Amino acid sequence: MKILLVKPGIAHGDHIQPPLGIAFLAARLRDGNDVRVLDFGMLGRDDGKFLAAVKDFAPDIAGFQCYSPEIGEVKRLAAMTRAALPRAVIISGGPHPTLCPEETMAKLTPEADYLLRGETEDSFPLFIKMLAGQAAPADVPGLAWREDGKLRVNEISPIKDIDALPPPAWDLINPQDYPPAQHGAFFNQFPIAPIVTTRGCPFACGFCTAPILSGRHMRKRSAASVMAEIELLYSKFGIREIHIVDDNFTLDKAHAAGILKAIIASKLPISLAFPNGVRIGTLDEELLDLMKRAGTYLISVGIESGSDKTLKRMDKQLSVALIREKVALIRSMKIDLAAFFILGFPDESVEDMRETIDFSLELPLLRANFFTFLPLPMTPVTLKLIASGEIGQMDVEGLIFQKVPYAPKGVTREQLRALQREAFLKFYLRPGIMLRNIMQIRSLKHFGYLAKRFYHWILM
Repeated sequence: MKILLVKPGIAHGDHIQPPLGIAFLAARLRDGNDVRVLDFGMLGRDDGKFLAAVKDFAPDIAGFQCYSPEIGEVKRLAAMTRAALPRAVIISGGPHPTLCPEETMAKLTPEADYLLRGETEDSFPLFIKMLAGQAAPADVPGLAWREDGKLRVNEISPIKDIDALPPPAWDLINPQDYPPAQHGAFFNQFPIAPIVTTRGCPFACGFCTAPILSGRHMRKRSAASVMAEIELLYSKFGIREIHIVDDNFTLDKAHAAGILKAIIASKLPISLAFPNGVRIGTLDEELLDLMKRAGTYLISVGIESGSDKTLKRMDKQLSVALIREKVALIRSMKIDLAAFFILGFPDESVEDMRETIDFSLELPLLRANFFTFLPLPMTPVTLKLIASGEIGQMDVEGLIFQKVPYAPKGVTREQLRALQREAFLKFYLRPGIMLRNIMQIRSLKHFGYLAKRFYHWILM
């Protein structure tokens, strides 16, 4: 069977990363099927090129990854696919169908025939058998479909042993083809590839979808499996920088230490970064020493707020004092540090947000990102806001960091956007920070990319 897996991306997004989840699925589906991956962003978001690729391959199944802000783009591309290939089966999966199957199916009708929720490496092969008449829809975990005028939704079944999965199909998403600054704005070496070593998040940060999407139970790949992938990326694809993009790489110290020791023992001349962030409270001197020796030059951490009151409302299980202690420890190891902050969390005042901005300026950070709070679907905070009547039906396509879809009571969206701009400018226009970051610009092309990001974050 011919299967096309599509990454639509966000029309106004300013960075493109290899679709790692799609690559895992593609590797699983290759047994007995002809699988291709189509990254719309890598086509320059050109409809003509997209249609030509779809018609040339003529898949039996077209699968569309769907994050919440992408649902409009998924509908548009699925409609183009349906018009070109009326007999193709169209299915959508990813975070938004997983979180909101009813809303997603309503939006994607009549383009999509099915949704596939949760982790799909095991359920998609069953879905193919279902299409061949060898299984019933009820047998496919996570499947959503229309039947007798109603939407049927199966329970999700997380994959228990992720170490048994084949490595991502990197030849279908060659990381050398992607822009240097895939995740974040800076890099140490190129080409870059992201890898994931765990799935699952046991924490319950009120604003985050990670434990809903990947479960509260952490599942781990072995150090041998991770190293085999890194060595493949290094030897076959020329990768010289690895980004570990787990939700919680350092939560299980033995797991993290085993992988870091394997990287050190390999003596590969690679750089290592953690752009998704690691949980700052899990870091200690021993782990940081291993990270440094493995080639780590940058760690990102989710600090979120400079207010203990707000951190408690977020259920972060962090304090300002612990943050200060861990930041000092990281910097003592000569590892650069970037941090994420959230402005406009529910019940925050302007004074609370200024406390966060001031806190960011006090810490020895190289970079900082100031996001406005996004009421992501099905998170505890969003459900509470809906129950209280503070927010109603959300425009999920507006759930992007360059927009302000929500502001807390007593604060206007214009005020919140102004505070976000103020935070960025105060942080980055300090002479020392400006000079350190300018010195890491690699080329005129890289400068142009940074200018585009500056425009999207500050001027739009």
